Amino acid sequence: MTARGRLTIAGAIAQKPHQAGHSWQFLQYLLGFRRLGWDVLFVDRLGDAACRDEHGRPCVPAASVNLRYLGALMREFELDGAWSVVLDDGSHAGVPREQVLAHLRDGELLLNVMGFLTDEELLGAARRRVFLDTDPGFGQMWCALGLADIFAGHDAHVTIGERIGRVDCAIPTCGLDWITTPQPVLLDGWPVAPPASRDVFTTVGRWRGAYDPIDFEGHRYGLRVHEFRRFAELPRASGASFELALDIDPAETADLELLARGGWDLVDPRRAGASPASYRDYIVRSAGEFIVAKGMYVDTACGWFSERSICYLASGRPVLAQDTGLAELYPLGEGLLAFSTLDEAVAGVEQIRSDPARHARAARAIAVEHFDSDKVLGRLLEQLA
Repeated sequence: MTARGRLTIAGAIAQKPHQAGHSWQFLQYLLGFRRLGWDVLFVDRLGDAACRDEHGRPCVPAASVNLRYLGALMREFELDGAWSVVLDDGSHAGVPREQVLAHLRDGELLLNVMGFLTDEELLGAARRRVFLDTDPGFGQMWCALGLADIFAGHDAHVTIGERIGRVDCAIPTCGLDWITTPQPVLLDGWPVAPPASRDVFTTVGRWRGAYDPIDFEGHRYGLRVHEFRRFAELPRASGASFELALDIDPAETADLELLARGGWDLVDPRRAGASPASYRDYIVRSAGEFIVAKGMYVDTACGWFSERSICYLASGRPVLAQDTGLAELYPLGEGLLAFSTLDEAVAGVEQIRSDPARHARAARAIAVEHFDSDKVLGRLLEQLA
C-alpha cells in the first residue's frame, strides 16, 4: 500500500466542541496522513439531541456550536472541503453524501475509530474497513461477555493497546488478529517549546469518562477516578505544584475535597481546551505532565499511552506516567518516567525537577523516535498492506 490515494477517517469531533485535546487526537491522523501524500476525508455524525447553541440550548444542527466548531477547526488546518457530518435525517453537513460515497469507493481504506461510523451504506462503500481501537479493553471485554460486538464488519483490527495478545495482558483478543500501533504526533504541529514559564505539573482530562467499570473473569476493571484516588497525596508528599484541567461534576464533593486536601489546583478544562492553540499553550506552559491512567489500562497491562502525553513529549515536556506495561515499549528514566506507587511517583517528580533541561531534551527525542507521524502512520500502512 505504498501508492498514495484516498483515505477516510471516521470519528467524533462535532459531539465535543471546544474539547481541543480530543480534536487533536483525530487531527494527528488527518494531518499525518495528508503529510504522507494522502487525500483524506473526515466523516463524523451528529444527532439532533447533541446539538447546542452558544448558550447551551438545544437547536437545529445548522445553528449549532457543534458544526461551527468542526467547520472552523477544519478551515484552520486547511482541511476545509475534507469533512462531512452525517445528520439524523440522512443529510450531510460539509461534503455531500454522494461525494463521501465516491471517496469511500475510490479510497484505499476507511479507518473507523472505535467503530464510530455505523451507517451501513457508507460502510458498504468502503473497499477496506479498518477498526481503530483507541480505548483498549472495553470493547474486547464487551465482546467476550456477549454484551456488544463493535468489531464486526471490519476487515482488519488495529489497537493502541500495544501489549494485547501477550501472556500477561488480560485483554481478550476475541479471536482477532490485532495489529498494534502507538499513536502519532505531527512533529511540525508540536515544535520544541522554550523552557516552561512555571514549575507546575499539569494534565487535562475527565474524572470518570464515558464508560462504566467492567467485571471480567473475577476482576473489576475501573476508571481513572479509581486510580487517581491512590495518588491524591502526591502534591503534599512531593512538595511540587500540580494543576489539573479536570472535567469533574461539582456533585463529586468527596473527591473534590480529597483533591483539595492533597494540594491539587483545579482549573476549568475549557480554559485549556477551548481551541487547538490554547490546548498547545497550556501544555508548553507546564513543567511536565503527571498522568494517571484508567484502571482498565493499568490492571490489564495493555501498554496504553495517552495521545496527550505524546504532545507533551514532542513539546519538550517530560511525562510522569502511570505504568501500563510501558517498560517493554519505550525507554524509561529520562523524559518519560513510569510509576506504580505513590513513592515511585514522588521519586519521579524529584528526578524531573533535579535536571529539567536534560529531561526536556530526552522527552523530545522519545517523541521523534517513537511517535513521529511519518514513522507511525507509514509503518501502520505497511502492516495493513
